[in-house]
Amino acid sequence: MDYRLRRQRLLRQLGEKGILIVPTATEQVRSRDVYFPFRPDSDFLYLTGFGEPEAMLVLLPGRAEGQEILFCRERDPERETWDGRRLGVDAARDFCGVDQCFDIRQVDELLPGLLENREILVYPMGRSMDFDERVLRWRRQAQARSRQGIRYPVELVDLGHLLHEQRLYKDPQEQERLRAAVGLSAAGHRHGMRQCRPGLHEYALQAEIEYVFARQGARSVAYPSIVGSGSNGCILHYTENLAEMQDGDLVLVDAGAELDGYCGDITRTYPVNGIFSPAQRDIYELVLASQLAAIEAVQVGRSVNDYHEAAVGVLVEGLRDLGILQESREEILERQLYRSFYMHRTGHWLGMDVHDVGHYRGQDGQWRLLEEGMVLTVEPGLYFAPDNPATPDRYRGIGIRIEDDILVSKQGPQILSEGAPKSIGEIEELMALGGVFQ
Repeated sequence: MDYRLRRQRLLRQLGEKGILIVPTATEQVRSRDVYFPFRPDSDFLYLTGFGEPEAMLVLLPGRAEGQEILFCRERDPERETWDGRRLGVDAARDFCGVDQCFDIRQVDELLPGLLENREILVYPMGRSMDFDERVLRWRRQAQARSRQGIRYPVELVDLGHLLHEQRLYKDPQEQERLRAAVGLSAAGHRHGMRQCRPGLHEYALQAEIEYVFARQGARSVAYPSIVGSGSNGCILHYTENLAEMQDGDLVLVDAGAELDGYCGDITRTYPVNGIFSPAQRDIYELVLASQLAAIEAVQVGRSVNDYHEAAVGVLVEGLRDLGILQESREEILERQLYRSFYMHRTGHWLGMDVHDVGHYRGQDGQWRLLEEGMVLTVEPGLYFAPDNPATPDRYRGIGIRIEDDILVSKQGPQILSEGAPKSIGEIEELMALGGVFQ
């Protein structure tokens, strides 16, 4: 990854009056003295590739001593014996390719001086109250010298305003990392299909899928895996994963691996016993048809809303054909009657974050147009919750979502997740094989 190039783009945007400060994530306590596994802040990782905690990047255009400064932990043999190796200041400077690197313990001493004679301060506003207060304290210290003719930042700008549009467009190296993360995610889904059977608990199926992620190099899932069997599949963000899977039910699996900082995000729905019932087949074929229509609408120059509307159009016609909705197509769309069974949008940006950064509308309020290098998900679904009075008895408890990861290209939509089977024939054939991970 060319992290230097990314920083240079930001330096040009800042101009010589600006300063940009990007901290990494803070370590979070899980319980008492046990911490959650550390994951760097995505913006910080995007600009540095540096994975250690307690670090901060500062960009200062035009600064003679160096425009790019990294603060990080110094080497500490005693702590490294307990907690693991650290690069240290000198090695971190070389690793990141920055001009200067200082001990993170010096940041409160040095930052107020770095703010002097800068008029625009860019940082991730509002993400952390503690960091907001810290930045304002540094600014007050710089302001205290204004009587000596020292200028200080009078304009505060959110980091996302400058950086997130850059992150929205994936360069060729990022595309390869996404292909790897999504391909690994698809392998986990294939294995899950082969291991699924009545009597297995949802958490056991989750473990089988995540085993493949880990075995192939993913140190983390991209998000908490959803494994919802039966009516649990009608809960959009179900993560309890405790139920025993029953013969005759479907299981909805929404799971993705994170690999080298990039996320996969795939959903597949399949029968616990390996064979779709007629009612399950009705709904599955409808959702699949809506997804294929939506994928076809992922074209350069088309609105980011077009593929959602394409999915909704197919779902509405199908719900009418099945007799689930009786009203005219126009009335269903105008009153959004389909939302009883399809209550979310059809996709989102994908990248270093599973719900990645980037605006969906322009400043004029219009949906933005798709451009080459964007990556998004396409994930329509239908959910017939048992407690929904509008649910027909025939479909009660059926929840189906089908999700793929798509790269927008001039050649048309590239399905990165095609390694995860999704036609009824492919799924039933794979599930009939059973067996262990290959």
